[in-house]
Amino acid sequence: MDITRETAAARARNWSRRVIDDPEGRLRRSAVAITVVQRTDADGRATHGIYLARRPASLRNHAYQFALPGGRLDPGETTTQAALRELHEEVGVDLGDETVIGLLDDYETRSGYLMTPVVCWVDDDPPVAPNPDEVHQLFFVTFDELRRPPIFSTIPESPRTLVALSIADTVVHAPTAAVIYQFAEVVLAGRDTRVHDLEQPVFAWR
Repeated sequence: MDITRETAAARARNWSRRVIDDPEGRLRRSAVAITVVQRTDADGRATHGIYLARRPASLRNHAYQFALPGGRLDPGETTTQAALRELHEEVGVDLGDETVIGLLDDYETRSGYLMTPVVCWVDDDPPVAPNPDEVHQLFFVTFDELRRPPIFSTIPESPRTLVALSIADTVVHAPTAAVIYQFAEVVLAGRDTRVHDLEQPVFAWR
């Protein structure tokens, strides 16, 4: 079942997000766009979902891994500005500040990024033009997929719980899985769920 933009915005607005302080600048600031769009399915029903990308195999870092549109902040940029810019550069979708309904918790990645998820929402299906240098394949992941139970497991390298999601006909791991899981919990389900202590697989530590 879909929820309305108004309900989602209220939940995001009321969320007391966790902010990671990094006064020494040891982490690279980045932003990702959790972008809700509306499409019509084969039965003519309106269905909401988000964009999910698989990176090209040619990338030096995180090649062929799943990611939300996003990247490092340019000098002087806010997280919102960076997320919207990266969405445009990677997917070809140009959205304004009025589409942003809120920010979720900062998430520190094992590879040294401080990631801030920016939630955008449009009740429309804007045309996409994925940048082949950044996106190997672009997926539309429905809210029904996002409501599937997460996959929790453990690894010998860490005492923390590993999280993954069964979406896009595959298994997507943290850090992407962690921030999408929080979106599903906080925005779609209205539950208070933190994800900063959820682990990433060893292949994502570099």
